[in-house]
This record gives sequence, C-alpha cells and structure tokens, in this order.
Amino acid sequence: MNVSLRFRQFAALVTGTMALHMPLAHAGTPPSIGKSTLVAAIVPNYPPFEYKDPATDKLMGFDVDLGEAIAAKLGVKLQWEETGFDQMMSALTTHRVDVILSGMTDLPSRREAVNFLDYVTGGPQFYTVKARVGEFASMDALCGKTVGASRRTSWPDDIATWSNEHCVKAGKKPVNVSGTNGSADARVQLRQGRIDAAVQGGETLPYQNSVEENAYAPIGKPFLSQYNGIGMAKGNAALNAGLTEALNQLIADGTYQKILVKWGLQEHAVQKALIDASN
Repeated sequence: MNVSLRFRQFAALVTGTMALHMPLAHAGTPPSIGKSTLVAAIVPNYPPFEYKDPATDKLMGFDVDLGEAIAAKLGVKLQWEETGFDQMMSALTTHRVDVILSGMTDLPSRREAVNFLDYVTGGPQFYTVKARVGEFASMDALCGKTVGASRRTSWPDDIATWSNEHCVKAGKKPVNVSGTNGSADARVQLRQGRIDAAVQGGETLPYQNSVEENAYAPIGKPFLSQYNGIGMAKGNAALNAGLTEALNQLIADGTYQKILVKWGLQEHAVQKALIDASN
C-alpha cells in the first residue's frame, strides 16, 4: 500500500469519526435566538405558576423556575416584564416582550397572533369551599348555581358551554356565570358566600389548599383538557426553535421534572415540547 493511499484512508477515518461526534458536540447547545437577553411577560398572581413572595417581593413559582432554566440553556439573561394580562398578546406582537410565560392557556383563538410552546397539561376545574362540598354530589348540582371565574380567561365562556350541554339541554336551570377580577377574587367571593362555586385550573388547586388549610374541594373532574403554553411571536423562527430545543433538553436531562416536583405539578408533565397542541 503506497503512502498516498494510506493518507486517504486515514483522512477518511478522521472525517468519519468527526462526523460521528459532531452532533454530540452540539447536542448541549440549542440554536441561537439572536439576542443576549430574553424578555418575558408575566403576571405574578397565579400560584404555583407565578406569584411574589410576600416577605421579599421576589418572583417565585413554576414558570419563574422554568424560565430561568430555559434562559440558562440558551445562554442568555432573562428579564421579567410584569404586564397586565389583557396587554400580554399585544406586548408580544409589537415586540415589547419576546415571550409570554405566565400560565397562559393555549387556545386556538389566540394562535391567530402567537405560537404556543405547550409545557404542562391542565384544565378548568369546578370547586367550592369545603364546608359546602356536600351540596355538590355531582357536577350536575351546579345547574342553577352561581359560578365565578376570571373574566380575563376563557373560563366564563367554557362554563356557559358546559352549562348548555349539561343543564339547559337536560331541562335544568343554567349556571349563572359571574366574571371575577382574577382567580384570587373568585376565591374571596366564594369564601364570602357571594358565589356558590368557582373555576380555576385544576392543576393549581392542590397548591392553594396547601396554603389555605384545605379550604377548597373539587367538584368532579376538570371539564376540559388543555395545555399551558409559552407564547412566542410568529415569524421569529430562530426564537421558536431555540425555545423548543431548550425545553426538550430540560425534559431529557431531568431538570424539567425536578421543577415540576418542586411545585407539586408532576402529574401535569408533557413528554416532549409541543407546538399548538390544544384543540
């Protein structure tokens, strides 16, 4: 075998070895999002997803920890931008923020403006104060009752749809839907007896009971299956790809699961990053 042939074989071996290992070398680094700081809109009033520590005024919650972990994977700084829930979508579409990370439900109607990177499962849950749970042996007992839910969400409409299907069509009185100024307001009205029951994400009730001495009891099961998603601007392929890959890496290396367990949300895990997965 001549020297030239030996060299060509050696070069082919080296090239093949490099090709074999190149994907592994890049596996730990998501694609660049083209910026050094990620600005995320948040409304810190929905524990355990996001809230402020009363003692320190520090942002806390599952979304906060997940956002920090995603930013670390991307190698960027994370800047939280407190934004009114009603302004979040416009803040994203006008590029005042890069993402929405604030327990937002992935709804088809919202996808006209943004893409959703779905990261936990959930769904609206009827509940009442524990002292009145005996009045609601089944979800049908809600017919004719007053039920409150945040008017800034889809839940008032979801309750009305449920009422039409399960109450009106059965010849029963419809649910009286009461829009509230957020889920915290619904709980206040429930404790004051101004409403009979309320709706919020079923995934949040265990945490709420942990801080309010088991004050609430679910009525039936969540009546819809939905996802919470990270809102991402349309037309920014680099950012969408980077966030998706970063979440998949957090799922693969166990960080995602650890954050879920920390906040008691392990039953709401996704197996991989999903885009616009809700019906």
